[in-house]
Amino acid sequence: MPPRALDPSGLFLIDKPEGPSSFAVVADVRRRTGARTGHAGTLDPFATGLLLVLSGRSTKLAPSFVGLDKRYVTDVDLRSVTDTGDREGSLLEEREPPAEDELERLLGPLRGEVELPVPTASAVKIGGERAYRLHRRGVAVEMPLRRSRVDALDVISYSDGVARLELLVSSGTYVRSIATALGGHCATLRRTEVGPFRVEEADPGLLIEPDDALARVEAAGAAAPDA
Repeated sequence: MPPRALDPSGLFLIDKPEGPSSFAVVADVRRRTGARTGHAGTLDPFATGLLLVLSGRSTKLAPSFVGLDKRYVTDVDLRSVTDTGDREGSLLEEREPPAEDELERLLGPLRGEVELPVPTASAVKIGGERAYRLHRRGVAVEMPLRRSRVDALDVISYSDGVARLELLVSSGTYVRSIATALGGHCATLRRTEVGPFRVEEADPGLLIEPDDALARVEAAGAAAPDA
C-alpha cells in the first residue's frame, strides 16, 4: 500500500454522530482526502460531539492537541448502575435516585482533583490487552485508578432521576467514571469543546491551517489562569 499523502494538512473539526466509532469517522475523512489522518482523542460510539481530526503532515502535531481540556454535557440516569457506566452496559443495580439537595452533596467530592477507576469498557490495556475486549469476553479484572481534574461540574437540570450535567475536565477524564461514582450511568454524552475549539464550529469541509490551529491553542493557554 502506498504511503498516505501529506496534504491536505491541517485540522478538521467534526461533530461525530451517535453510532460510529471515532476510528470510523477518521477513516471517512481519510477516504475523502486521501491523506494520512489521525485523531486527538476518541469518543465512545454512543457519544456525540467534537472530534479533532488531524490531516496530512499535521498528524505530527497531535501532542499539541491531545492534552487539551474538554467540556461535556451528559444526562446521568441516577436510577440504575451499569457495568460500563453507560446505557450500553448490563444492569448491575437499580436504586432510588437522590433528592436534589443530596445530588449536590454527592457532586462535591467529584470536583477538583479526583481519582476514579477506569471504566471496564475502555481502551486501557490490562496485561497487554484492551480492557473492553476482556469485558466482552466476560473476564473480570481490577481496573486501575486514574487521577484527573474536574474544573466544573454543574447541574443544568434534574428531573425524574436524570441529572443533566455540564463538565469541564482535564484530558483523560472518563465521564462514565463520574456517573458511576454518583450512583448512575451516562444515558447520553456530548463533547462540546476541546480546548479553544467548539462543536458549533464543526464543518467537515473546512480545514483549519496548522499554524492557525496552533495559534489558537497557544492563545488559549496564555489566557488561562495559573493553576
